[in-house]
Amino acid sequence: MIRQIMKGLPIAAVALGISTGAALAGKANDTLTWVTDRESPVVDPYFNRTRELVIIGNTAWDGLLFRDLKSGDFVPNLAKSYKWVDNVTLDFELREGVKFHDGSSFGPEDVIYTVNFTTNKDNGVVTLKNTSWMKSVEKTGPMSIRIHLEKPFPAALAYLAQAVPILADGHYDNAPVTQDGKKDFGAVKPNGTGPYKITDIVPGEKIVMVRNDDYFDGSPKGKAAIKNLVYRTIKEMNTQMAELLTGGVDWIWDVPKDQAEKLKASGQVDVVNAKTMRISYLAFDVDGSSNVKAFKDKRVRQAFAHAINRESIVKNLVGEAAAVINTPCHPDQVGCVQDVSGYDYDPEKAKALLKEAGAEGLEFDIYAYRQREFTEAVISDLAKVGVKAKLNFMQYRKLRGLAQNGVTPVHHMTWGSYSIPDASACAGVFFSGGKDDPANDPKVNELINKAGNVTDLGERKALYKEAFQTISSEIYWLPMFTYAKNYAYNKDLSIETTSDEIPRFYTAKWK
Repeated sequence: MIRQIMKGLPIAAVALGISTGAALAGKANDTLTWVTDRESPVVDPYFNRTRELVIIGNTAWDGLLFRDLKSGDFVPNLAKSYKWVDNVTLDFELREGVKFHDGSSFGPEDVIYTVNFTTNKDNGVVTLKNTSWMKSVEKTGPMSIRIHLEKPFPAALAYLAQAVPILADGHYDNAPVTQDGKKDFGAVKPNGTGPYKITDIVPGEKIVMVRNDDYFDGSPKGKAAIKNLVYRTIKEMNTQMAELLTGGVDWIWDVPKDQAEKLKASGQVDVVNAKTMRISYLAFDVDGSSNVKAFKDKRVRQAFAHAINRESIVKNLVGEAAAVINTPCHPDQVGCVQDVSGYDYDPEKAKALLKEAGAEGLEFDIYAYRQREFTEAVISDLAKVGVKAKLNFMQYRKLRGLAQNGVTPVHHMTWGSYSIPDASACAGVFFSGGKDDPANDPKVNELINKAGNVTDLGERKALYKEAFQTISSEIYWLPMFTYAKNYAYNKDLSIETTSDEIPRFYTAKWK
């Protein structure tokens, strides 16, 4: 049966499936091995914003709060209780008896250190907007703190639950110094309070975690059932599938639709297609900072929007849980209005716009890092209107730097919003000014920033709608679709697939 499923795969890939790694995974060894194709050279949630580190951050660290996915409520985690004093002040009573993985006790000083360090732009955390809404923090008692906000921020609880893991006081004080004299904060040994603790890191290969048997009682995460958790990087999907089928790994995702269907039909593993909070988008070099100036012309950008058959990509490649979008956020996020005009698939109109703009036969490089087949479908659609795109496929960390430095004429990327259910976690990152903003349109920036700080939902939606309509009409971005993922995992494993794209490995059990 394995031979039938893996028919056409390289012999080397199948051979890898019965490598020494196979003996280390599974129920017999109480070791859950999960795999993606991306490396995680930096194992720190503040200095690596890949999805893998969002997951590991949720696994090895804790925040003050936790979002209950079933109710949508924000419940205490490292905090014992919390209350709003007013719309810019939050009080927290902290949980006693919590230990960091190095054995030190958790207390107010740790929260104060975390907030002060991560809100200081000189320290270079990769997504400053996750914490910059906090103005200051103060100790108000032996186990209590008060957080002051810069201004009203309706998504504050969501960020505290998902994007502000608490560090031990002085965590980065002894960070190694690089050759240029700067501290390498991302190289500091991980030290959280979460249900798993990181015990070994082999760059580019694996991150080893072991259950934290001293994890505190009363956490909404609960204590982990499985003893060992290993994250591995395996570049090729064929190899991932081979290892899954032969017992080398227990859990994979981003399985291409056709392969997922074969795996499901085999009955040897469990396969699920599920929605996520991730979106796919194309961003254009609006200001002409790259070596291709054509995208300064709005007509060229509009032509691309009409040339790409997003519905077809969703139907044939992404999966039934995905949907085409026209706004720069996920429909499930608070404030993410949908009634904004978009672009129909119309190749003839695309050709006419290219001709009008003098861009017939345009050639350029398109950059991407995730799901090569999705970008290849984009390239195929563009070829049908006479545009030739060459794919530059690379790791996210490298591509992010190129995009922020204006090197990419067009990049096809995704954003999972740190799984924060608020439009500010997406639109607020990419359209409020700064390196991630492809246009830095002052009016759009003003609207987005104001929407992020208004507490009245109706007013927020109106502000977002006005901003999104400008983004769409000027085509600074082409929102593509919401992501759906194909998960495949060991039949002996019981694990819930969640809509926020954060597998809770600490809730997994062996059947």
